[in-house]
Amino acid sequence: MSTSVHPVDEVLAPPKLFTLGLQHVLVMYAGAVAVPLIVGRALKLPPEDVAFLISADLFVCGIVTLIQSLGATQWFGIRLPVMMGVTFAAVGPMIGFANMQSGPEGAQAIFGAIIAAGIISILIAPLISRMLRFFPPVVTGTIILVIGVSLMRVGINWIFGNPVGPTAPQIVDPAHAEWLKTVTEAARAGAAGIAEPPPGLGLAPKAPNPAYAPLGNIAISAIVLVAILAIARFGRGFVANISVLLGIVIGAVIAVATGRMHFDKVAEADWFGLITPFHFGMPTFDPVMILTMSLVMIVVMIESTGMFLALGELTGKKIDRPMLSAGLRTDGLGTLIGGVFNTFPYTSFSQNVGLVGVTGVKSRFVCVAGGVIMIVLGLLPKMGALVEAVPTMVLGGAGLVMFGMVAATGIRILANVDFSKNRNNLFIVAVSIGFGMIPLVAPNFKMWMPHSLHALIESGILLASIAAVLLNAFFNGAKGSVEDAKGAAMVADH
Repeated sequence: MSTSVHPVDEVLAPPKLFTLGLQHVLVMYAGAVAVPLIVGRALKLPPEDVAFLISADLFVCGIVTLIQSLGATQWFGIRLPVMMGVTFAAVGPMIGFANMQSGPEGAQAIFGAIIAAGIISILIAPLISRMLRFFPPVVTGTIILVIGVSLMRVGINWIFGNPVGPTAPQIVDPAHAEWLKTVTEAARAGAAGIAEPPPGLGLAPKAPNPAYAPLGNIAISAIVLVAILAIARFGRGFVANISVLLGIVIGAVIAVATGRMHFDKVAEADWFGLITPFHFGMPTFDPVMILTMSLVMIVVMIESTGMFLALGELTGKKIDRPMLSAGLRTDGLGTLIGGVFNTFPYTSFSQNVGLVGVTGVKSRFVCVAGGVIMIVLGLLPKMGALVEAVPTMVLGGAGLVMFGMVAATGIRILANVDFSKNRNNLFIVAVSIGFGMIPLVAPNFKMWMPHSLHALIESGILLASIAAVLLNAFFNGAKGSVEDAKGAAMVADH
């Protein structure tokens, strides 16, 4: 290597670029496909549309990674080894939106909010570095902890079944339903002494549902979890880094062997398919949803700032303000592109930043190669259909690890916060977590509030974020710094 070329700008031999790029893809793959699976199923979309969301996600992951690592004009791309993926921070609000309105109409509203938030993020990107003082580790650690705890509900429901719908813990007793049907028909036929049941009368579900928490599903989830932990414990290097992906593969093999995983949709899917914009129709723009997603993007860009600064330390590349603005602007551009192409808000994947430190390979062209691989995967509908075919009980074992690691990352960041000399930090964390738990513990708390506010307060992540920022400003003032952000990012690996 010529001494005049910085390691970040070194172009490796094509075979090495492909191998190292594929390694980056495998490390992030499980996390990348989790969000479209969660949101697609929350929207109650048919399997083929969920598979499309997965393909769209992989495709846009690749495009935004190319922009971030390769650069596009002086305005976009930090030109560092960065892999871009969908952020988990937006999952809570998107599930809230999906609960209010499912199907294609719900998707249109979500993508409209994402497009608007992307545009706003591009405009405010240069201002983010000045907002760091409002996001010291006590704030970012609390927010990330609440994100992880909120997502754990998704992983747990993957194992046992959703609390409502076909897999609810209890169902209406068929004998009771038959009795009510008989009485209703008799009343309508004019039978003497029988009044027709009042409108809207329903029977309470009291019979145990065989579809909820079957022992076979729990066993498969447990095997996936044990496999991931064993690979992480006894694996070395790259193998340990893809323990979640390998655990899912092991679980899928068992699901196939036991007849729980089927490939009908995979067989029907095409080998090649373009990702078309506005697949679900033209987006709609709801002001409250846009505000919610914009606040989420501010948190995401604060986290990205720390990630970029940490990556600058790892690669020996000085991060100046124009570079930082270009990187954050790409978060916004990626989110805008995501909304257009039917996917979600984007940020740098921190596990890939960790991989740079593990491998010592600093070339940004490795991530460029990874981006090309992601684009190719996104153009193969069979890949999306294959991921969608993986049963939820397999994903549940992996979800406990993935989402639990997000929560653990928040705890690691909080471990560096001074609680002994500044006891006010305890109030910040305690009250913010309490606000974050409200929608999880009392999901109907908003029933008497204006309906237009529901999307804004449905997310515990957003409530915790607002509470943490305001309480920190009240107790500590605005004291966050660039070094704080860098330090928090160095311990983050979600």
